[in-house]
Amino acid sequence: GEALLPEGWTEAVRVTLGADGRITTVQPRAAPAADDHRADILLPAVANLHSHTFQRGMAGLAERRGPAGRDSFWTWRDTMYRFLDLLTPEDVEAIAAQAFIEMQKAGFCAVAEFHYLHHQPGGAEHDDIGELAGRIAAAASETGIGLTLLPVQYRQGGADGRALAGGQKRFGNTLERFTVLMERSEEIARALPADTRVGVAPHSLRAVTLDDLAELARLRPQAPIHIHAAEQVPEIEEITAAYGARPVELLLDRFGADSRWCLIHATQMLPAETKRLAASGAVAGLCPVTEANLGDGIFDGARYLGAGGRLGVGSDSNIRISVNEELRQLEYSQRLHDRARVVLAAHGESCGRTLYDAALAGGAQALGRDSGAIAPGRLADLVALDRDALEGATGEAALDFWTFCGGREAVRDVWSAGRHSVRSGRHVAREAIAARYRAAMAGLRGRL
Repeated sequence: GEALLPEGWTEAVRVTLGADGRITTVQPRAAPAADDHRADILLPAVANLHSHTFQRGMAGLAERRGPAGRDSFWTWRDTMYRFLDLLTPEDVEAIAAQAFIEMQKAGFCAVAEFHYLHHQPGGAEHDDIGELAGRIAAAASETGIGLTLLPVQYRQGGADGRALAGGQKRFGNTLERFTVLMERSEEIARALPADTRVGVAPHSLRAVTLDDLAELARLRPQAPIHIHAAEQVPEIEEITAAYGARPVELLLDRFGADSRWCLIHATQMLPAETKRLAASGAVAGLCPVTEANLGDGIFDGARYLGAGGRLGVGSDSNIRISVNEELRQLEYSQRLHDRARVVLAAHGESCGRTLYDAALAGGAQALGRDSGAIAPGRLADLVALDRDALEGATGEAALDFWTFCGGREAVRDVWSAGRHSVRSGRHVAREAIAARYRAAMAGLRGRL
């Protein structure tokens, strides 16, 4: 087989993994040994930089057009709030475990879980403020996926400071209570493998005050910080009316968004904002499948990459979990917008390779994860593709085929920090987790 190393495609590579989940040696042109695990095509694996796992349980439930008016992100959000009000802690864990399995089977090695479901329906706290964070951690532990847990601060219902209402009450915390939640989340994370990280996630400029955002940015100065930004036109209008600046402009000018920041979506940027975000070193956290499903708009990809911007991909609502389909949707959105072909690759370059390299680097940066390359000392986040599923393609052609023609069936093996959870296309914990998921969904559908 062949492997994608930092120096390029290399034949007959032996990669040795250490007990600490890191790559110890990489030997090109090595003679095979009897106990080697064989791979046709070995790649560094992509990290999923944005997920709300509970929304996996909503897949297919929000595709009926409403009785009047225009369906939009905001009408979808109403459906999502009604759904989350039904979820028990057991449901949250069952759905998260199923989503994490599907992520690994799709080729993701790790996930940044943007975790904002903290309380009981109506907003009452659990006895343990970290009850639901603990459920996410338990699902990650059972499935073996790498986890960057992002507890979300959600203080208000809009930039005008209105109170939380309906389903939002399950998200809400004062800054003081959120600090307690962070500490509890870090305690939970210490029981997970050493590659686990905890970051900070102000939900959006609508949901936190500017003073709170300044405090959140200082709360864990070395940790990743993720925020929804510039997803929808009404959001832009609300923030501009409240603060006299557009969201991306505000995050750059007032908060100095830099390489520890990940701005999720950023679909509604002006050209000058696009170039400034690219120059900042922050990651644009794109979720093309979800953005298409919600009608968010089209990211300014060619301008952003042309200015040296960093990006990664996430599965967000988890309506469809797939590494290659996120990359495909990203490129196809650009083609439809520009009425052109092969928009995001440089002249003469493979589009599949360009997109995959960008997602590798941006995902690792956004998760604070020492991965993204097959090299000694890096986390052993690896994915093996089946050449037969790629019709015998090799090298760049294999990445092009997988991105634009292939599917999840091409993924044969996945290692997350050395944990070999997907083997020959099947997850090692699939039966028990699938049974719990089916039981949870049967109960939920009975209450919808």
